[in-house]
Amino acid sequence: MPHYELIENDLDAFFEVPFVVYPRDSNYVSPFKPDLKRILGDDNPLWSGGRGERTTYVLRRDGELVGRITAHIHHASNERHGWNRSYFGFFDCVDDDEVAGRLLDASAAWGEAKGCDELWGNFNLTAMQQMGVVTDHHGRVPFIEHIYSPPHIARLLEAHGFTREFPMTTFEYDLSSWDPDDPDHLITPARLEALEAKGFEWRELSRKTFDSAMRHTARMLNVGFDANPFFVPLTEEEFMFSAKEMMWIIDWRISSIVYKDGEPVGVIVCIPDLNPLLKATGSKLKLSTPAHYLKYRLTRKRASLIFASVDPKHHGEGLAPSMLFRMCNSLVEAGYDTMGSTWVADVNTKSLRLVEKGGAKPLHRIHLFKRPIGAASNTDATSEEQ
Repeated sequence: MPHYELIENDLDAFFEVPFVVYPRDSNYVSPFKPDLKRILGDDNPLWSGGRGERTTYVLRRDGELVGRITAHIHHASNERHGWNRSYFGFFDCVDDDEVAGRLLDASAAWGEAKGCDELWGNFNLTAMQQMGVVTDHHGRVPFIEHIYSPPHIARLLEAHGFTREFPMTTFEYDLSSWDPDDPDHLITPARLEALEAKGFEWRELSRKTFDSAMRHTARMLNVGFDANPFFVPLTEEEFMFSAKEMMWIIDWRISSIVYKDGEPVGVIVCIPDLNPLLKATGSKLKLSTPAHYLKYRLTRKRASLIFASVDPKHHGEGLAPSMLFRMCNSLVEAGYDTMGSTWVADVNTKSLRLVEKGGAKPLHRIHLFKRPIGAASNTDATSEEQ
């Protein structure tokens, strides 16, 4: 009989799991090791002030790493939406029913001990970061900040009583044939001129204004996403914790903030796709990393749209399509030929129409997965028996 050992809060082993359980040619790309340890560590403001709590598990079988998972609660989300949920995240394991069951049960038991009645995932770690499980088109290469999971992850979740919820899609833009002189498919030239006549002003991000720009970005994120499912307003501390590393990777030419009368009214954030660099370095800082970085800077062609947000007071004025059009122009001018965009939910019909008008093609199909735990799971079992 194999010997299993469930180990809590070993972040070094937690980082190593995907490199052990997935083949070298897997499309999975790990976060940079210092970043992973940072967001799961005590310094992350998500875990302070009663907004959230977490633990991590790795599973060894006969001494070998075979899987990992987080168990966490976003108290701020439960309070805002009236839920009583715990979450699992970073669920990566070998294609083995026993291994998956032990990891999922550990996360469920942790949530049940905290009084929760549902377990949802994958959340790495909130809805404003990576979330979901890839359920189709696994052979396509993800972009930075995209979730990725091989086919067996969804299958194992369903085998252990999880059901699919909240369908989403990520997208890919082919910019190789983009015409910067033809905005008609997104916004007419007349509407572009009308926006400028109304006093809207586009400003690129810069190193000099980075801190103030990020605070304006945080404000626009909270205002523009306020009505979205799963969204919880970020504190300035939370946003800056996530954004401060961006200054070292951002391409200042491809993100911008829109102002009117000196106040931010829209923002679009796009960064170079770092996945090729992370893949080449094993997501670690090594002696060879500077050489890999130089090669990456000389050859990068892919970018990733992180989010775009418009103040609801200015909805219907054409800001969203104009921001996308201007950004795609900037990407082409900067030498990029492909852009990925993070998930858009099926219920977000306005964003889906904009993505379609921009010529994007679906990249990955994604779902959340949920399962009742605690008293709720016992109630469901009783109902099935009856």
